[in-house]
Amino acid sequence: MKAPLPGRRVRGSQTGRPLMAALDLLGRRWALRVLWELHGSAHTFRSLQDACDGISPAVLNTRLRELREALLVETIDEGYVLTRSGNDLCDALAPLQSWSKRWARNLA
Repeated sequence: MKAPLPGRRVRGSQTGRPLMAALDLLGRRWALRVLWELHGSAHTFRSLQDACDGISPAVLNTRLRELREALLVETIDEGYVLTRSGNDLCDALAPLQSWSKRWARNLA
């Protein structure tokens, strides 16, 4: 299966609107966790698998392929890292993380 990308048919959009493609990609099992674990440091496949408690090698391999195809992750000598676009995405998600912490406190 190909990664959801702008311009391709994705869940919620026949035309592949960029936001819908991004939400489709980020909504896949483990995608956000993989990005989060790569934010700030490189990981080998094994260390990334360990950091993502319980992800199967097959799912991790699929997510990494999709995230590389989406130009959010790349490989270097040290392993997998976020691209500039991947880092930009994590920075854009930071306010959502802050909001979610406030939300959790309000629910408690």
